Amino acid sequence: MFLKSAVSCVSRMEADLSGFNIDAPLWDQSTFLGRVKHFFNITDPRTVLVPEWELDWAKVMVEKSRLGTAPPGTQVEQLLYAKKLYDSAFHPDTGEKMNVIGRMSFQVPGGMIITGFMLQFYRTMPAVIFWQWVNQSFNALVNYTNRNAASPTSLRQMAVSYITATTTAVATAVGMNTLTKRAPPLVGRWVPFAAVAAANCVNIPMMRQQELIQGICVKDRNHNELGHSRRAAAIGITQVVISRITMAAPGMILLPVVMERLEKLHFMRRVRVLHAPLQIMLSGCFLIFMVPVACGLFPQKCELPVSYLEPELQDSIRAKSKYGEPVPYVYFNKGL
Repeated sequence: MFLKSAVSCVSRMEADLSGFNIDAPLWDQSTFLGRVKHFFNITDPRTVLVPEWELDWAKVMVEKSRLGTAPPGTQVEQLLYAKKLYDSAFHPDTGEKMNVIGRMSFQVPGGMIITGFMLQFYRTMPAVIFWQWVNQSFNALVNYTNRNAASPTSLRQMAVSYITATTTAVATAVGMNTLTKRAPPLVGRWVPFAAVAAANCVNIPMMRQQELIQGICVKDRNHNELGHSRRAAAIGITQVVISRITMAAPGMILLPVVMERLEKLHFMRRVRVLHAPLQIMLSGCFLIFMVPVACGLFPQKCELPVSYLEPELQDSIRAKSKYGEPVPYVYFNKGL
């Protein structure tokens, strides 16, 4: 629906596409609703099924459009479709194709299966440990894939962050399972969410620790690099942590309440084998909406006043702009 409305607006442009900017967002990224529409478009789970050759075609079309050399007869609808595929499958910093499992468009199919099983198998210790390990393995891959690629991450850093986050998730889940044995059953069903939230607070900063140590690359409005800022990195990573927890919260908090009531019904007691598939399906229903909503909480391209940066970076930026246009704000990709 959003894509069709965008196509109808852009299709009024001249046939030669002279005024078409393929890098311009289809919706206003300064508003929450505009960002949600944008992420509904690029996190579409159907793009996971697009063959490799079609993704490569999309990249070629985007690159040719940037150069103003789109093939004769190219329609705006084709460029918009190519842009959708490109934004969903290629990294915004490097332009390299991302692995399928790490893409945000895989959050619904991947997340619904893992979330469903975590919520279903929360009673026994081996099941808790196994599914928390699976979830953190998935999260580590997603965090690495959607990092700010301007800051390289070593293999050792990835291993340390993965082990630390997995240990945190398992320890939280096991510890809370022990503490809630005498609590109402519903409280026990919320343990997986507590473990996921705690692990996100560890996994994402650890996976992106290089940005916190050396700073994240900041640019001016014309995409000129101005330096690296640790303060900007801290803001970006904090926003990503909040988004990830928000993404999981509705499904992992409300779904246990729903299942607690459903399982008391007579017909549900007779079909226990369907409990896990039902939780997977319901988790998917939550994630279809929560993935774009959570990704849209904050702009992906963050804007930060120069006055908030480190003093030495402020001095460097002022020195560079002394004889040119003043730079009141810097911009950086916070990742997803």
